[in-house]
Amino acid sequence: MTESDGYVLLALFLVPLGTSALLMAVPSRERALIMGLTGLSSLAMFAMAVYTFVSYSFVDGSQFEGVLAFDWMQNVGFLGENGIQLKVGIDGITASLVLLTGIVVVPGTWVSWKVQNRMKDFFILLYLVTAGVFGVFVLLDLFFWFLAYEVALLPMYQLIAVWGSTRKEYGGMKLMMMLMAGSIFIFTAIFALFTEVGAGTFDMEVLLNAEKSRDFQLVMFPLVAIGCGVLGAMFPFHSWSPDGHASAPTAVSMLHAGVLMKVGAFGVLRLGFQMMPEGGEFWGPALVVLGITAALYGAISALRQSDMKLLMGFSSVSHMGYVFVGLGVYNSIGWTGAVLQMTAHGLMTALFFLLIGGLYDQSHNRDLPNFSGMAKQMPIWTMLFLFAALASLGLPGLSGFIAELHIFIGAFRAYPIVGGLAVLTAAITTTYLMRAMAQSFFGEMNPRWNHLHEITMMERAGATMLAISILTLGLWPSPWIDRIGPSIVQIANL
Repeated sequence: MTESDGYVLLALFLVPLGTSALLMAVPSRERALIMGLTGLSSLAMFAMAVYTFVSYSFVDGSQFEGVLAFDWMQNVGFLGENGIQLKVGIDGITASLVLLTGIVVVPGTWVSWKVQNRMKDFFILLYLVTAGVFGVFVLLDLFFWFLAYEVALLPMYQLIAVWGSTRKEYGGMKLMMMLMAGSIFIFTAIFALFTEVGAGTFDMEVLLNAEKSRDFQLVMFPLVAIGCGVLGAMFPFHSWSPDGHASAPTAVSMLHAGVLMKVGAFGVLRLGFQMMPEGGEFWGPALVVLGITAALYGAISALRQSDMKLLMGFSSVSHMGYVFVGLGVYNSIGWTGAVLQMTAHGLMTALFFLLIGGLYDQSHNRDLPNFSGMAKQMPIWTMLFLFAALASLGLPGLSGFIAELHIFIGAFRAYPIVGGLAVLTAAITTTYLMRAMAQSFFGEMNPRWNHLHEITMMERAGATMLAISILTLGLWPSPWIDRIGPSIVQIANL
């Protein structure tokens, strides 16, 4: 990527931000205009995300590509020559996550066109979340990075409390309180890092390459791991996640589980392991313990769930546990698997929540025991759900397999017992998914659901887009691995 490509990175978070601002001027009654504007915006984000991923030159060897910076404040008070900059750039890790976000936002937009209550306000907030997520992945100044991180979080309460279902106020408030508590730790770590380096700048490139004392890294790494790990549903700070999933509207669940949780894991990676490698190496075993605990706990808890969204919520906790195991083992294959798992899980969980939302909109029910014979009533929906389930349990040829394979190998190399427990978790995952399928989608048709019909054409299009992405990553993972690998090997002590 060249410096001129930095304008594409800049546009990645300015387009959703600008769309939110533009929607404020659109009358709420103009639903067709709102749909057209959000449809064009989502396709533009997708196109830019694909361009960013494809144009990333993984053989370049540079730390970041597409770097573009604009000075904002410098030589003022405690700020030095570089000061605070609006600076963008990506590495191979963020190239993968940018593509994931671009893919998920399109079907998330399409399924939200069914929103009847204040659709304009819904999209304003949804695109603010999207802008914040893109900002976290492409911004290279910690001042603006933290601002984007908060922009991604703050609208979540309103999106869940206003447009959610079941215990939406409780789910939204619990999510917001826990994530804001985590932000306090991140805020503290950022300013401690700024002070420790003493360069008078929040520039990530400067901070990454600067010397930090070992004692500083050992103290500050846990703050980053906890602060960002809360958003990544790291055990034992995960309890907000299943409640948030169960309460959120469809598109918010898709972005929440598909992308936003990855922002938390990415924060642990970027601010923790990359900024403080000695701290990461020291605390890595603790992260492995928390990760495998989350994986087992989430899988076992999912066995007991009857609510489809709660089941997927605990499943997400389990799959994100794999990510922390991959990071904690502190070897290149485990790290590659962790980043692949972020992408793979983001795609398949977005597909799950799209399908569950399509069913709930018709039935206003998500309890597995209430359904049976759905394969006869909704065969396309059932086929897509089965496809997502096979990806989730790690069927070879689908995205989940290649990601989990890397993590398992990395875990066996470092901690064989943890590797064995990770395989056990995969077996439990197969159990609860196959149980859900057998209980709800096969057998005698429940006459209560005779009125149900297939999901809408836009939902089918969105589900197909996600399914193709899952299949592509599973069958042809080398474009992702070739980009992730060179960025990982630059991390000290790995």
